[in-house]
Amino acid sequence: MNLSAYELYACGDHAYTLDFGQQIDAEINHFIISLFHQLQKEAHPYVLDIIPAYSSITIVYDALSFSVNADTAIIIRQCLTDAMLKAGKTNADSSTRTVRIPVCYHPSLAPDLETVCHYHQIDIDTLIALHTRKTYRVFMNGFLPGFAYMGSVDERIATARHMTPRKMVPEGSVGIAGEQTGIYPFASPGGWQLIGRTAVKLFDPSSTTPCMLQPGDEVQFYSIPIEHFKA
Repeated sequence: MNLSAYELYACGDHAYTLDFGQQIDAEINHFIISLFHQLQKEAHPYVLDIIPAYSSITIVYDALSFSVNADTAIIIRQCLTDAMLKAGKTNADSSTRTVRIPVCYHPSLAPDLETVCHYHQIDIDTLIALHTRKTYRVFMNGFLPGFAYMGSVDERIATARHMTPRKMVPEGSVGIAGEQTGIYPFASPGGWQLIGRTAVKLFDPSSTTPCMLQPGDEVQFYSIPIEHFKA
């Protein structure tokens, strides 16, 4: 990976984004997560928030913490350059968690299950096997609090999202969008192909770590019968 191939740009008057391009790449995401942890460790007093994504990271800063004549672009660039050098020497996966999540792949809970199977000309058991056989990386959280974007699914079940989103998707719905898979932490509108559902709570605002899944985590799904889901 070429660490010099990035763009740094302002997002309004109190944030900068370091962007390695619009792509889903595990190696780039590994580095982004390492950089995220390094910036957390450094805990600069002017940094209000650090937001990692697939291939970018955004620093939100307190503009009032700088003098009027300060060049914030130079300060943030130096902050990121120093952190990048240190992050490049660390292993982001040294603290990786593996989270196992039970999913019920029953047509009554998964309105797109049979459609996706028909599209790929496979049966439900094959789809379940393909979805549960892989370990998925959490690339980022977004869209909703606790919504983890994970990938990548087997190409044999990769399916484009709906052209027109549903007005409401039930909480816990497990979906596919292209090569991504994810779980809706709340009932909300959404356009992903729904192939299952889990009862696991992905977001708890009362917790010190509200989002159960964090960038860099690894997730394994396993199938449960509908009787266990309803228990």
